[in-house]
Amino acid sequence: MHHDVTSLSGFYYASALGRSAQANLQQALREIWPDCKGMTVAGYGFAAPFLRPFMGEAARTLCLMPARQGVMHWPHDAPNIATLVDGGRWPIANGFIDRLVVAHAVETEVHLDDLFEEIGRILAPEGRVVVIAPNRSGIWARADSTPFGIGRTFSYGQLERMMEDHDLTPVSRAAALYAPPSEKRFWLRSARAMERFGLKIDAQRVAGALLVEATKQVYALPKGKRESVGSVLQPIRVLPRPVGATSEGDVAAREKSHG
Repeated sequence: MHHDVTSLSGFYYASALGRSAQANLQQALREIWPDCKGMTVAGYGFAAPFLRPFMGEAARTLCLMPARQGVMHWPHDAPNIATLVDGGRWPIANGFIDRLVVAHAVETEVHLDDLFEEIGRILAPEGRVVVIAPNRSGIWARADSTPFGIGRTFSYGQLERMMEDHDLTPVSRAAALYAPPSEKRFWLRSARAMERFGLKIDAQRVAGALLVEATKQVYALPKGKRESVGSVLQPIRVLPRPVGATSEGDVAAREKSHG
């Protein structure tokens, strides 16, 4: 089973519960990334509802939607910046993205290894990704009337292990959606207060969505190693030495004499 762009759009933009969830997830993301000024920010899956707050400050914003889900024009009130992509092959140059939001993707993705390889490829050095996924122990995972009740559910440990397996280093955890997934007026009115209370007491076990942030690992030689490596390795000669040459000085002299 996989997400459909029509049902996802209907939930987040046409239902009161979806708009409440959108606001709370946007706030959770903003707590993680308070400033993306001048960066390239992208979303994969159905991340459009959570990208809007970054558009005013990011240098550019991209919205990548998987082929099995479908694509829509986004944003609705501006020129389209959404495109349809294959799950493991995105039309993005290596190291191009500074910040990436992955939402409504890992729970239905068939080839998770390919997905995380692609995330690592397109992230800039020290770039960061936040994966939003249904919480295995949360009540939203039991409500199939919302997108969080479709596909796999996850724990923090599962998400972090997948990241580590693909050279992404987990750096922070967050959670959102503490109110029940109900369209009843009482729960909708109290959703913001319940969100603040859930965050205050750190009740992540009952939250509907988990957010895990990771950064791209960049390997470098330890200090002092560059010289030692250079002292061992010798330059590779492409052309053979002239006949009779026995030293580098002989070779240089013969090359000079022949122009």
